[in-house]
Amino acid sequence: MNRRVVFALAAFILALMLAACAPPASAPESDKAGEKTGVLNVFGAYATAIEEPWDGVIHSALNKAQDEGKITYTYTDDIGYSGDMERILREVAEKNKPDIIFGDAFGNEEAVRRVAKDYPEIAFVFGSGGGPAEPNFSVFDNWIHEPAYLSGMLAGAITKSNKIGVVGGMPVPEVNRIVNAFIAGAEEMNPDVVVLTSFINSWFDPAAAKEAALAQIDAGADVLFAERFGVIEAAAENGLCAFGNMSDQRELAPDYVVSGPVWHMEPTVNYIIDQVAKGAYTAQDLKDFSMMGKGGASLAPINKDVKCAEITDELIQKVKEREEQIKNGTFRVDINEAQPPASTK
Repeated sequence: MNRRVVFALAAFILALMLAACAPPASAPESDKAGEKTGVLNVFGAYATAIEEPWDGVIHSALNKAQDEGKITYTYTDDIGYSGDMERILREVAEKNKPDIIFGDAFGNEEAVRRVAKDYPEIAFVFGSGGGPAEPNFSVFDNWIHEPAYLSGMLAGAITKSNKIGVVGGMPVPEVNRIVNAFIAGAEEMNPDVVVLTSFINSWFDPAAAKEAALAQIDAGADVLFAERFGVIEAAAENGLCAFGNMSDQRELAPDYVVSGPVWHMEPTVNYIIDQVAKGAYTAQDLKDFSMMGKGGASLAPINKDVKCAEITDELIQKVKEREEQIKNGTFRVDINEAQPPASTK
């Protein structure tokens, strides 16, 4: 055989072998130590509309990670609770093969855990009232009871009628602990305060939340805690002070929103991205990353310019002192997950 032909055949065979050995260019690759190179693929699965603050906080943190070039991020929201969560998760796991799936499992707990068990190579990181499950199901929640306590201090100090209204979603532990901490903060500043609490039995129903808030206003409440979306509108229309929840909601009513507990998902998101990228991810309870000590929670900036109350420097100083005590561990806000009473007195 001609020498040139032999060389050509050899080169062709070598090229085929190299092509067969070359890794696909789409997903991040893992080296022999388990570390991934490239940008991670992340999917978000949300039961409620993204406008609902709880899921909105997760969505915002993942968008920020994408803007920083750490991940590529897609999502589906408003999935509901009628069985679509499991179907969507399985479709995404099969077709997209994401490295991480973030979402909320409340109301879809069993379905999400079934899917996670069938796809152990994917990191499932979900808001949940349960615990982690090996090898790949991690849990988190909005542990914002500490800034809720600080919000309660402000509310207890500024009420003139000594009646405060709280409208919550459902009387489940993760809501109860926020409301109970708010009540405890109000009572620290004002032992005579009466806190009225209503639940709308929905995670996102602004009309129902507003209606519940108006009923509390009719009962004498002059300060409202909007654990759910819709309450701030009722407060603003009646010239009353309000406190937001989970995100800084001052822009909803700049003249009436005083402050509120804020949840930051960035510490959780960044930790998980780092763990998956290193090949070190394991199932775990991520609770601490949502607390004030690790930057996962904060008190929204106190709005001194509200038209509904006088926010004195002395009051702000008292709240700031308590905030520092929480951060340095010298004051601990109780975690009380019992259902709060309809009225504290």
